[in-house]
Amino acid sequence: MDPLTNAQTRALKAKAQGLKATLKIGKEGISPHFLAALDDDLKHHELVKVKFDDFKEQKKELAPQLAEKSASRLITRIGNVVVLYRPNPAHERPPQ
Repeated sequence: MDPLTNAQTRALKAKAQGLKATLKIGKEGISPHFLAALDDDLKHHELVKVKFDDFKEQKKELAPQLAEKSASRLITRIGNVVVLYRPNPAHERPPQ
């Protein structure tokens, strides 16, 4: 995955502000079922918000692991919410 520029990261953060958390990490943690749901969301939306309902104390350690296991990029972590991004090559991109 190519690194994002600062402008791209800022644009993704701005876009994420209008999103609601689509997935929640509960007592099961980062289970295979959760990862499958996250993979499906990333395929359809590219930019996904995930909320930590449980494991709030470990969110600093779990957020990068979540990005690694889902082959996505951690855009930001604010409070109990993380924003993940994985580009979908099937989506049409405007020229940069």
